[in-house]
Amino acid sequence: MTSILRIDASARVARSLTRDMTSLFVSEWHARESSAEVRCRDVGVNPPNPVTEDWIGAAFATGDRTPAQSAALHESDELIDEIEWADLIVVGSPMYNYGVPAQLKAWIDQIVRIGRTFSFDLDRGDTPIEPILSGKTLVLLSSSGEGGLAMGGANAAKNHLQPHLRTIAPYLGAQQVHDIGIEYQEFKDLRHERSIHDAHHDIRQLVEHLHIDRSLTSPSRPLFV
Repeated sequence: MTSILRIDASARVARSLTRDMTSLFVSEWHARESSAEVRCRDVGVNPPNPVTEDWIGAAFATGDRTPAQSAALHESDELIDEIEWADLIVVGSPMYNYGVPAQLKAWIDQIVRIGRTFSFDLDRGDTPIEPILSGKTLVLLSSSGEGGLAMGGANAAKNHLQPHLRTIAPYLGAQQVHDIGIEYQEFKDLRHERSIHDAHHDIRQLVEHLHIDRSLTSPSRPLFV
């Protein structure tokens, strides 16, 4: 059974393109695997707390933590537990000011944590950080007001959303990263309509691909039939 963690980061509840995309992904997956378990985390409506000095002190504490330190990390532990549980992490996020929404950044900062999602050892030289989690797939479903922001596009250098998520993907345990985006939202022209159509088509194709891939690699699948 596949475990899917759905993260919605849009501040909009109605008229949200990225919420439509994450809903489509989940419904398409359920059409192929009705037993798949889905957990939803709406950071757009209920953003995690920002990292504080107390949080940092607790995260880097050595030995047994005090009750106050454990309390400071309670939310982080809960969010990381969800990541550990998931096979697929599906993030729906708009691009705000060419980057990651503050709500989603707070979620990232609560999860990328020493001792839980990465280890740090100076004996490794100039690459002391090493991810702890593995075996997961990250799917980023995004929207932007302008166009040409995809790799190779005229405005690709302005895109700090997908590169950010790809950079932190290993600390979510994700070796595979897929991203699908809708563009030209502020233009509301044919290019925008075409972008929505293409993105929804690509989501259905991606679900089919990922589902087949999981079926072929599932340890519960017979080797011979």
